[in-house]
Amino acid sequence: MKLEPVIPFEPEPAQRIPEGPGWTAQIKWDGVRVLAYFDGSELRLYNRKRHDRTLQYPELHGPSSWCSASSFILDGEMIAFDRHKPSFHEIMKRDSLRQPERIRDAARQIPAVYMAFDVLYCGGKWVTDRPLSERQALLASVLKPHPSVRPVENEPDARALFAVMEAHGMEGIVCKRLDSTYAVGGKDGRWRKVKTVRELLAVAGGIAVRDGGAGALLLGLYDPEGRLLYIGRAGPGRIASAEWHRLLRETAATAVPGSPFANLPDRERGVTWIRPEVVVKVRFQEWTPHGTMRQPVIQGVAAAAPGACTTAQPGV
Repeated sequence: MKLEPVIPFEPEPAQRIPEGPGWTAQIKWDGVRVLAYFDGSELRLYNRKRHDRTLQYPELHGPSSWCSASSFILDGEMIAFDRHKPSFHEIMKRDSLRQPERIRDAARQIPAVYMAFDVLYCGGKWVTDRPLSERQALLASVLKPHPSVRPVENEPDARALFAVMEAHGMEGIVCKRLDSTYAVGGKDGRWRKVKTVRELLAVAGGIAVRDGGAGALLLGLYDPEGRLLYIGRAGPGRIASAEWHRLLRETAATAVPGSPFANLPDRERGVTWIRPEVVVKVRFQEWTPHGTMRQPVIQGVAAAAPGACTTAQPGV
C-alpha cells in the first residue's frame, strides 16, 4: 500500500497552560516538523506542507534500524543543536540543501535528530482514532534505540516544564489531552502550544515601509561603548493600525541623512534613517546567531529614555 503524505494535526496557540486532569506536556522542539512514511519497502519523509525531505535527512534512511514496525507513519520534529540547545537556524542549514554531496557533508557537520512524538499508522492499520495515551504506548513499543531517533517524553507538571524552557531560552511547550485522537489536517484546542517569549526595550533608528504594507521599525540597543547596535526590524503587534501609521509619520519627521547604527551600511534600500528617540517595547522568541531577534513584534511605545535601551537588559 502506497502511503500518501497528509497534513499533520496542529496545536492551537495559547497564552495559558491548561489546568485540570487529562493533560500532559511535551517540549516544543525548535525544529522542522517531519512525518516519516514507511510502506514496508521505501521510506519517505515529508514536512508539514507535504514537501519531500527524504534526501535531506540520511540519518533516517534504513528504517528497520530504528523502528520495528513493518509499516508506519510517524509524526515528529527534526532538530539540530547549537552547542547544547536545539537551534532552528542550524536545522534550516540542513533542510534547505538539495545537492547530495552537500547533504552528505552537512550530515557530518550538523547531525540531525528525529524527535518522534506520535504514530498515525502502524503495521498496516490506521491508529488515528485511538487516544493519544494508546498511540504513545504503541510508539514506545516499536521504536528502537538509535542515536538519531528519540521519543518525546511526557511531563505531567506542565508549569515546571515551562519554567525549564524559559530558563534555558527554549521555544516552549505543547500541552495535549491524553484522550485526544489524531485529527489529520486538523487544528483544535486538544493540543495547545504555549511559547516562551522575551521582552526588552529598544530604540528605533530607521523606518522601512513597503508599498501597501504596514511597515517596520529598525531597532537597536546601545552597547557599553555607547554604539547603537542593530538588532532587527519589527512591525506592530497589539498596536492599532491608525496608531501605528501615526507613529511612522511622527518618527519619519526626525529623518537624518545617515544610519545611526554602528553595524549597518550607510544606506539600505527603502529605509528612512531617523534620530534614535522613540523607544518601544518589543517581544521576540530568541536571538539568532547573527545577533538579531527572531519573530519580533512591537507591543507599544514605552515611556523610557533611549539610554535605557542597552545590551545589559535581562532579555539580551
